[in-house]
Amino acid sequence: MNYQDIIEKAFNYTKEQKNKGKIATYIPELANVDPNKFGAHMTSLRGKECGMGDCFENFSIQSIAKVLSLTLAYKLVGEKIWKRVDVEPSGTKFDSLLLLEINNGIPRNPFVNAGALVICDILISHLGNAKKEFLDFVRDISDLPDLVYSDLIADSEKATGYRNVALCNFIKSFGNIKNEPAEVLDFYFDMCSLEMNCQQLSRTFTFLANRGQKTSDGTKILSKSQSKRINALMLTCGFYDESGEFAFKVGLPGKSGVGGGIVALYPNNYTIVVWSPPLNPHGNSFRGMKFLEKLTTHSELTIF
Repeated sequence: MNYQDIIEKAFNYTKEQKNKGKIATYIPELANVDPNKFGAHMTSLRGKECGMGDCFENFSIQSIAKVLSLTLAYKLVGEKIWKRVDVEPSGTKFDSLLLLEINNGIPRNPFVNAGALVICDILISHLGNAKKEFLDFVRDISDLPDLVYSDLIADSEKATGYRNVALCNFIKSFGNIKNEPAEVLDFYFDMCSLEMNCQQLSRTFTFLANRGQKTSDGTKILSKSQSKRINALMLTCGFYDESGEFAFKVGLPGKSGVGGGIVALYPNNYTIVVWSPPLNPHGNSFRGMKFLEKLTTHSELTIF
């Protein structure tokens, strides 16, 4: 399979189309990013790599980090995790409070903001220093020992994250946040501030395409069953109220972030990351969604 040719065709086609997305301005620091940035990178489990455009430029991964925090929490507490957070698509915006009232403070899934806050709470309860140990975990699976949180982005989110503050306190009122909301929110904002480039992120996620094992050294991160379940959640819940559309048009497990990044993977084959900051009305990269649809439609590199 000529991956480079496949990526080039999808990339060039998407670049020629009008970009109708809009930058996420509700996080002030993200509003400063060049909207013309566009990069993509694929990492094959067979050792081949190829990239296009701005694939070596760091960007804020934002909610893509939710997959990594879920991975660590699942590794720590096992199946008990599903008593605190559900596994169903939300059908609502990523920061919606609506379903929390109906479901007694149990978030619909770990990828909406409410669910990610509960996962952060679990990590705080089970780790001595959640911020440090989570960062160490991501450094290990990404092979990026110098990876750090971005104070600029984290502070920008902390200054404007009123809706996340409301979510955390609302969940606390139902007893599904065990620690102090201020501590949970502080960790959550730092977690979302991580920055990587397309190549680094595609390499980081290869363990989920490789049945839970790191491709660089074979280290077991998750069991095969756990890896399968996270992939299933990425397919059904990774794009909020556009998850069904992504599964229908792209056909891969994936996760988006409001920084404009999308990671997607084809189990036993490859991981791919695309970055373009302007977002569609659902909060997902406009060009990223188009690129991945083009790539899988014409290459048939999809799980279906």
